[in-house]
Amino acid sequence: MSLYQIMYISSVTFPVSAAQCRAIASAAADRNRSSGVTGLLLFNSKRFLQVLEGPRDAVERIYERISRDPRHCAIVKLREMQIETREFGEWGMAYDDPTCPSDSLKDKVVALLDHAGPSTRAHFIGSAEMHRG
Repeated sequence: MSLYQIMYISSVTFPVSAAQCRAIASAAADRNRSSGVTGLLLFNSKRFLQVLEGPRDAVERIYERISRDPRHCAIVKLREMQIETREFGEWGMAYDDPTCPSDSLKDKVVALLDHAGPSTRAHFIGSAEMHRG
């Protein structure tokens, strides 16, 4: 089976709590798995960085739905390409609560990216560090 991958970054249009983000990720994971789509979602209270991978039609359909979601703005597609193997066998989510920052966010992201390619790893680790400054 041919696999496809889209990576995007977006900004939130209104504040999203840790509980809301967990609920969004859980619902998306269930819905996406039924379409054979997996990936990784990182949310740092301001931006979503996500990779979707699976059958091309399913990945494109999910990305289009996300593009129309009013909770996102300034959506930028960072990468779109055929892939030979999945970089993420399971859906993962890392969240850093700005009211109680985690010094270990980068370590969590690195663990989730164990099988990811260098470009994917660089995007996610850079995002995890970006708001630490």
